[in-house]
Amino acid sequence: LDVMGGVLEQAGNASLPDLVQRHIGDRLGGWAQTGFHAPADMVLATFYADGRPAPVRMPADYRLSRLLPGGGVSDIHFVPDRVRNPASYPSGGAGMVGTAEDILTFLEAVRRDGGPLLSPQSARRFGANAVGDVAMGPLNRGRRFGFGGAVVVDPVQARTPLSPGSFTWGGVYGHQWTVDRARGISIVMLSNTALAGMAGAYPDAVVRAVYGV
Repeated sequence: LDVMGGVLEQAGNASLPDLVQRHIGDRLGGWAQTGFHAPADMVLATFYADGRPAPVRMPADYRLSRLLPGGGVSDIHFVPDRVRNPASYPSGGAGMVGTAEDILTFLEAVRRDGGPLLSPQSARRFGANAVGDVAMGPLNRGRRFGFGGAVVVDPVQARTPLSPGSFTWGGVYGHQWTVDRARGISIVMLSNTALAGMAGAYPDAVVRAVYGV
């Protein structure tokens, strides 16, 4: 996704923030508080990270150890204040801030056959398995990579009430969203606790509450 952001900049002859605003934000009626840079007067939620026994407030530079699928350990490097710096690199894979309302407006446009962003055919690619039988790893059984996130191909294996073809993704600073086109449901969950808000008990509980299970 980082590489794709650079490809878009070359193809569009503009910066990624300008392209996102022009082709998404403006077409959706304007994104007043969603983008790659938060001005000084914008109030942001305090950043926290998973901690035991309780979440800990992130300092300006924070590293969180993470167990890898193969048994190794790596660090996730957080620099929460980078979003305040207009010179920070606008990564295609991370780095945006915004509101639940703006993100929900985007997801609903995709769910409702794309207008005014995409053709119905392109919008339907969201929710299509793009990798065949290539597994996403033991923590993502029943899911496959799609063009717009992870796609639920087997709800039983995935242990989710979402319908087959639902697509979902999350951000490491603490958010997750999901779209169930078959049920006409879009859900946006924005939290301020890294990892816990992206995967685990909190987003799973919210989805189950929406589905009443």
